[in-house]
Amino acid sequence: MKLDDFDFHLPEDLIATRPARPRSSARLLLAEADRIDDRHVFDLPGILRAGDRLVLNNTRVIPARLTGQRRRDSAQGSVSARVEITLMEPQPAGTWRAMAKPLRKLAAGETVVFSPDLSAKVVERGAEDVVLAFNLTGDDFDAALAQAGAMPLPPYIAARRAPDAQDMDDYQTVFARHAGAVAAPTASLHFDEALLQALRAAGIQFTEVTLHVGAGTFLPVKVEDVTTHRMHAEWGEVTPEAAAQINATRAAGGRVIAVGTTALRLLESAATDAGVAPWVGETDIFIYPGFRFRVVDGLMTNFHLPKSTLLMLVSALMGKDRIDRIYAHAVGNRYRFFSYGDASLLLPD
Repeated sequence: MKLDDFDFHLPEDLIATRPARPRSSARLLLAEADRIDDRHVFDLPGILRAGDRLVLNNTRVIPARLTGQRRRDSAQGSVSARVEITLMEPQPAGTWRAMAKPLRKLAAGETVVFSPDLSAKVVERGAEDVVLAFNLTGDDFDAALAQAGAMPLPPYIAARRAPDAQDMDDYQTVFARHAGAVAAPTASLHFDEALLQALRAAGIQFTEVTLHVGAGTFLPVKVEDVTTHRMHAEWGEVTPEAAAQINATRAAGGRVIAVGTTALRLLESAATDAGVAPWVGETDIFIYPGFRFRVVDGLMTNFHLPKSTLLMLVSALMGKDRIDRIYAHAVGNRYRFFSYGDASLLLPD
């Protein structure tokens, strides 16, 4: 499989820079077997069956994008310059791995000041990122980050407009509980309280898992032979209670439908031939055509970038030819793409 096999033409004006309001009013492309229907997310209670189980990712996005001034002593005295930081993941030693712009200007030992309360020392500079040690920890760090940081909008949105206060709500799910993600599980952004209540009334069940989405989700595939690509690792957890709920649904004949590729990747990481096992740790699972799904019966997801690992994942679930037809339909019918865009519900045979 070559990278170009997963390319398609996407008009730029189909890239959404704001979400639908209300959340559940977004369009929903329903792909079931060989049929494609144009629906809306608020139609889900009538599409799903009583006894189906939706698996939600309850990670909470942190305001991981920071702008600061780097300070360094030189022969001319103290000098400073602007630097942009995007936090990627915490390290066991209490430091953070982060992307920096401009990276080459940073040096180990210098300090970046983000606000009167928040600063960080550069512990190490690598070829692609830096390791930072912040002056605060715990709740003090969280509070200072909330004041100084901005939501880490994906590059394809940030290139069109700057993050603002509205993104603090728009780029967070209504069931976000566990802080740690630096990108949103975007399929879940379509759910609001009214839709959740309607789904429960229709007999749809819910299970929550946690996968802290990393900034590596936006990194492009750089190899021509996609089977040699290596995924970034992300931390996740499937609790014993969550595993038991999912296995009970499968035993009763209900469908397990992942809301978002993050939930799907976590479930398949925790899969055994006997069902889902409790699981905690980092996963770098890469799903592309030929993958054998052991847990998930369907997927609700947004529309993904050309040549992306997520497009490869949905091609594995539905089949490459069917995904080609689905995406051609979405482009032709002007569905809105990417994180703030519309959704699809993919139900293979």
